[in-house]
Amino acid sequence: MKFGKVFFVGVFVSLFLTAIFVFKGNLSIDKDSPTFIAPLPSYLIDSVLVKSLDFWKPKEEILSSVSTKPQIQAEAALIYDITDDKILFEKNAKTRLRIASLVKIATAIVALEIKDAESKINVSEKAASVGENSMGISAGETYTLEELLYGLILQSGNDAAQAIAEGVSGDSGRFVAEMNRKAKILGLADTFFINPSGLEEDGKEEYSSAFDLVALTKYALTLPVFAEIAKTVEYEIPYSAEHKYLYFFNQTNLLTSYPGVLGVKTGYTPSAGLCLVTYVQNGGHKLIGVILNSPSRREEMRELLDYSFAVLGVKVPGRN
Repeated sequence: MKFGKVFFVGVFVSLFLTAIFVFKGNLSIDKDSPTFIAPLPSYLIDSVLVKSLDFWKPKEEILSSVSTKPQIQAEAALIYDITDDKILFEKNAKTRLRIASLVKIATAIVALEIKDAESKINVSEKAASVGENSMGISAGETYTLEELLYGLILQSGNDAAQAIAEGVSGDSGRFVAEMNRKAKILGLADTFFINPSGLEEDGKEEYSSAFDLVALTKYALTLPVFAEIAKTVEYEIPYSAEHKYLYFFNQTNLLTSYPGVLGVKTGYTPSAGLCLVTYVQNGGHKLIGVILNSPSRREEMRELLDYSFAVLGVKVPGRN
């Protein structure tokens, strides 16, 4: 009889655990649990199983070095070795700062997890009239989500960000809510978005940290369409009956000036300063670098990458 009770309990537990995985979209987060399934609709999480709140975060183990660390002027920075899960350089890595167009990394993530890249999006008057950086779209035109993402990442188009938000969620408010939900799922405790572009708004403040941006970028690079766009140097959108011809050249990252760089994104507003997220592969190591509010983002990123690869003992062609 006692054996029968034990057997029954074992079967019940097995069925319960199975149900957890089957109905993963309905579970809530328990921060004390070693594993959980993200409480978002499946379209937001199916590409990657989120294992815990710390799954995407850098491990806070700093690789020691006898090399002299660079004395950069950026307000915050972090160089992270994905391959070995080690921090190679950090400065104010968890300080909350404005991040300007680095917000668009999250915009791309949410868009790709809700809509297919070939989905068509109509450009509204509001999207076409968003100021500052623009990919050049016009009201009444129709583009695929993928085409708009090229304008978003390569050209840092604020018009593209607005068009994507409207095309994916109906309006930017609902879209930004999804962005902030995604940030919570990834455990980004020091991140908050107010719009899909990173433009400043009176009375509102978006923010993130170098630490959170490493986690966000690490996640983004698991999405094949994002990874392909991020490493693209130049891109053409051919003329069609639905839209004009457009050409983009990615000249502000280090794609053509530092060996092994594969994108990702730049950002600038007067309050945020010059910001940069870079992904690079050399010598079997994959690094993500983040610089926030730098007077010279490209030069300082080169200096940090040189230092980091030297710490790893990796010789970078043309740099060592």
